[in-house]
Amino acid sequence: MSKKHVVVHGATCQCKFSVEPITDLLEVKSQSKHFANDKDASKKLIANTKDIGQTLKANTFGKCKMQPSGTDYLPCKAVILEWNNFYDKITLSNQGKILIEDSKATCPIGGPDCIEIKNHGQKAEISRQQLRNADRMILHQINPLVNLDDLLDSLEDEDSICS
Repeated sequence: MSKKHVVVHGATCQCKFSVEPITDLLEVKSQSKHFANDKDASKKLIANTKDIGQTLKANTFGKCKMQPSGTDYLPCKAVILEWNNFYDKITLSNQGKILIEDSKATCPIGGPDCIEIKNHGQKAEISRQQLRNADRMILHQINPLVNLDDLLDSLEDEDSICS
């Protein structure tokens, strides 16, 4: 799994048989315990091989090239039958295996590996500890307008207000 991101709730998926490059968002419905990329463990559920069926937000990728109808195509009704290319070294509590950005899904119309992950859904979140450990010289060169000491002080003031 080196250098591969874990797929989380909100990942962007796309079908290779969509007439137009329409995407849909993956919704994790199979578990509610395991999180990634979320320091508060409240938003980014880990997607896994048990996320099958109608597990996309809109459950469609527009019109499907595999369903011609006269001069047009029938609308896609996205249903995920199974996932392939998952990370098999870890099993979650729901017995699912973790999806990674190379994972692909099977649809009953499009067949194996027709749905792919376009974006894993993770977003960078900077923690206080990372700010404390940051090299001040490099940070100043990257963004000279940010004063790291002032930023850390404001975060600590925010903590004392919330306590």
